[in-house]
Amino acid sequence: MRLNRDEALGYLGYAGQQVDETLLARFHELAHACETTIEPVYAWELYDIDERRCCWDGAESVVALRDCPVLLKGESIAAHLRGARKVALMACTLGAASEREMRKHAALSAADGVMYGACASALVEACANAVEGYIVAAAHELGLHTNWRFSPGYGDLPLDVQPAFLKALDATRKLGVTLTATNMLVPVKSVTAVVGLFDKVDAGAEVRSACGVCQLKGCCELRKRGVTCHG
Repeated sequence: MRLNRDEALGYLGYAGQQVDETLLARFHELAHACETTIEPVYAWELYDIDERRCCWDGAESVVALRDCPVLLKGESIAAHLRGARKVALMACTLGAASEREMRKHAALSAADGVMYGACASALVEACANAVEGYIVAAAHELGLHTNWRFSPGYGDLPLDVQPAFLKALDATRKLGVTLTATNMLVPVKSVTAVVGLFDKVDAGAEVRSACGVCQLKGCCELRKRGVTCHG
């Protein structure tokens, strides 16, 4: 899996300024090492919304899923999923190898450690984009459309949803992802997220309607087949 080097440079604060050629060459070496040493892994599942247990408005907003232990609490996630037919839960990680490699490069050089960490962040983002692309393709097969992914910690969706989230995806056994006492993901370069699936493009949430503005346009499974998720 290839990482977006411009994105990794952005994590380092690059905004078009002059960069030492030797340092830039080292960055590209580390990006290549990250891509060739680390193999991202992922899991995702589709769930129906359990309307009987949902509350869509106010401070007690909660979105419940059928046959799933996850309760998505908060006004922001309720707004994100309002009108959805289904919900996709996804998790991806760079695994324990990423932790070892980041420690190794940091020990060799502080600059290497920072650059390698930025590359790892871009790589896990690339994996998340790819997984989201699979969800978009699955939605298309069902005649549905998707909105963008929403992670625990965004808005008022609390991090305390993470234990149930990992349990639903069996992510500890399948992916090796665990949690700290404060519900932060381990390995650090891991992502969990929610995507809504909707009947119509004009559903209540922001739904993808154009390839040009979609962050998945470079890795979309549908575009490879000459079709789109928006008709």
